[in-house]
Amino acid sequence: MGTDQRMHELERELQQKIAQLAALREIGRAINAAWELKATLDLITRRTAEVMDVDSCSIYLLDESGQFLVLKATTGLAGAAVGHARLRLGEGLTGWAAQQGQAVAVADAAGDPRYKYLPETGERLFRSLLAVPLVNQGRVIGAVNVQTRNYHEYTSDEVELLSLIADLAAGALEKAMLYDQMQRQIAELSTLAEVSETVTSPLYPDEMLELIVEMAARVMHAKACSLLLLDEERGELVPRAIRGLNPAYRSQEPIRVGEGIAGLVAETGQLIAVDDVRRDRRYRYRAFARQEGLCSLLCVPLRVRERVIGVFNCYTGEPHHFTREEIALFSTLANQTALAIENARLATSAAVVREMHHRIKNNLQSVIMLLRLQMAEGRHVPPEELLQEAINRVQSIAAVHEVLSHRGLQMVDVKELLARVAGGVVQNMAPPDAQIDLTIAGETFALPSRPATTLALVINELVQNAMEHAFVGRDRGRISVELGQEEDHWRIAVRDDGVGLPDASAPQSGLQIAETLVAEDLHGELRFERREGTTATIRIPRQLSGAA
Repeated sequence: MGTDQRMHELERELQQKIAQLAALREIGRAINAAWELKATLDLITRRTAEVMDVDSCSIYLLDESGQFLVLKATTGLAGAAVGHARLRLGEGLTGWAAQQGQAVAVADAAGDPRYKYLPETGERLFRSLLAVPLVNQGRVIGAVNVQTRNYHEYTSDEVELLSLIADLAAGALEKAMLYDQMQRQIAELSTLAEVSETVTSPLYPDEMLELIVEMAARVMHAKACSLLLLDEERGELVPRAIRGLNPAYRSQEPIRVGEGIAGLVAETGQLIAVDDVRRDRRYRYRAFARQEGLCSLLCVPLRVRERVIGVFNCYTGEPHHFTREEIALFSTLANQTALAIENARLATSAAVVREMHHRIKNNLQSVIMLLRLQMAEGRHVPPEELLQEAINRVQSIAAVHEVLSHRGLQMVDVKELLARVAGGVVQNMAPPDAQIDLTIAGETFALPSRPATTLALVINELVQNAMEHAFVGRDRGRISVELGQEEDHWRIAVRDDGVGLPDASAPQSGLQIAETLVAEDLHGELRFERREGTTATIRIPRQLSGAA
């Protein structure tokens, strides 16, 4: 080699060194200024690929378990593999570099027995590989590698350069990881504070659960969350709140205690984490999971004083290994939620007891009032008839509470109520050989329990009157109760095809009870018509539907 050529080569190497040092200074300044982990990772991989003139640069970091290296950033591998591609510590050339704490350079990577191909990365495109460990304060936190598409022998200078970059990067990455962890903890604590505020707020239980599930999905970065409560009578788990799931989830076949993953958690009280529910035979809804794009699952029990009352599910859309910290956080959310549910149940039970005492007192007063009105009529009838009338009235009040027991404590479905009341009167009063046809028709509406109780008593009186007087001398008859609405009133008509009232303008004294109840308690009116039988029409203000 001539002197000029040698001088030219030395000058080229010098310029290259100057460029590399400049790049190192730039990388050092940039990564020292960076705080967010993702931004720091992207910066290091991009600038390293530029400085070393390679086709790909990738960074793998150890997960919480310290057993796996997870791909966190890359310039040349498949972007979809970031966060998912993983190597066991010591597996593959990159895993070997991290485990041994030293660099490894191979011109033909696929030909090395230590090589491990990860299909999701698409790295078959690359030929050579150089990997060095990321070490901070004597502790390995991951590894960085560079790759080229062509066969390439890495020089000692290139190995040294990547090692210098790794030394610079390790400290910056540790700092960014601590910052990222701090931000995550702040978000978790904020969510826990929100949950604490929610569980003590005056929300209805269902609203509270929906809000908690929403917050859980947010803090866990989950694709979906669901909360199922245990129906102890049926031994089944019932969905009560969902987030990120198709509403069809609620209509899936019920999960019994001991069956499926959720059923096992409910039975044993022990949490279960699943890498892929689509392939786990214990999971009951595998087809639904594939359709919804669900993958990993963390299912924890909702426990109150060693008693499991339900389960809390957290789903990811991609394969995910739940860390100890994630499990601890989700378990904490589950524990707080379980206590909130129990407190809500206790508060509701106390409110129900107070409400039932109040209603029973009012209903007993209504029965006493009716009996006094009956006594004031001065009728001379057999005691059995008086007793049957009293029974019918009490059963009408009971019908209100039966509807409430099925529909809730607030509003009563009037059509369902009147079907029970009228049906009970006809059944109690029809002679054994008589056939009385009863129909309930029209558009239903809802009333609070107090006006619903009064309306039930009114219909009881009207149907009872028809049974007593409309079908004298007959063994067949028809009674209909028809519901409808007018501009500002609800209309209920009770019709029979019997003999009709003797005088429509002067109804029998027994019907005065109905008129009094309609006028004074329902603020409406009751009118009678004689037309192919008797029609009693009740009109009550629609504003009663919103009455307390």
